[in-house]
Amino acid sequence: MYGTHSSLKKQARFPFPIQDRIPNFKNAEIAAVKLFEISPWKDAKYLKINPDSPQRPVRLEALKRGITYFMPTPRLKAGFQKFDPAVIGAENFSKAVTLSSSKEWSEEISLNEIPQVDAIIAGSVAVTRSGKRCGKGEGYSDIEFAILRELGHKPVPVATTVHQLSVVEDFPREAIDLPLSVIVTPDETMVVKKPFPPPNKIDWSQINEKNLEEMPILKDVKAMNYQKKV
Repeated sequence: MYGTHSSLKKQARFPFPIQDRIPNFKNAEIAAVKLFEISPWKDAKYLKINPDSPQRPVRLEALKRGITYFMPTPRLKAGFQKFDPAVIGAENFSKAVTLSSSKEWSEEISLNEIPQVDAIIAGSVAVTRSGKRCGKGEGYSDIEFAILRELGHKPVPVATTVHQLSVVEDFPREAIDLPLSVIVTPDETMVVKKPFPPPNKIDWSQINEKNLEEMPILKDVKAMNYQKKV
C-alpha cells in the first residue's frame, strides 16, 4: 500500500518485522525536532503521544522541552499514563520514553484527571497529503481521540511523524478516522490546509463486548455517560 517492501526494509529499524505495527524508521529524531518547530506543539503544556517506537524521539523531545505528556497504554489495556518532566528528572528521560521501562517513570491517572491537551501526536502506517491517516487497522488512536471528545475535551490538531515512503497518493477513509493537521518526515513538513472533520464521540455501534473486555477504559466511559444521563 505504501512504498515498496524492499525500500521500506532499507529505511526501517528495530523493532522488526515492520508488518502489523507502526513501522519505526531511520532519522525519526529529525522528524521529531522538526515537529516541535510548529505551533501548537512547540508551545504546548500538555500533549497526548502514542507509545509506538517511531514516536520515542517525539516523547523525548517533549520532556526535554518541559512538556507533560499523556500516553495511552498499549492497546488501551490500562488507560492512560502521565509523564511529567519535572517529576521524572532529565537524567531519566531516556528511560521514561522507552516502552519497556516507561511504567516506572509514569503515573497512572483516571479519565477525569486528564487535562485539555494542546495537541496530539499519533503514529501512522501510511498518510496522504490531504490528511488521511492509516494505522495498524485496530483503531486505537481513533478511539483515544473519541474518548477525549466524550470527556468534553475540545478537538485539537493531530500530527504524525513518518518516513517519506509512508506518504502515499490516496486510500479510503471513514468518518471515525483520526484527522491529521500536520505530517512531518525527515525530509518535509506538510501542513494540511483543510483537515477532515474530527469525530465528536465514540461510535458505540462499532464497539462490541470483546472490545469492552480488552479495553476496560471503554466501560468507564460508558458508565460516565450513563451517570450524566441519570
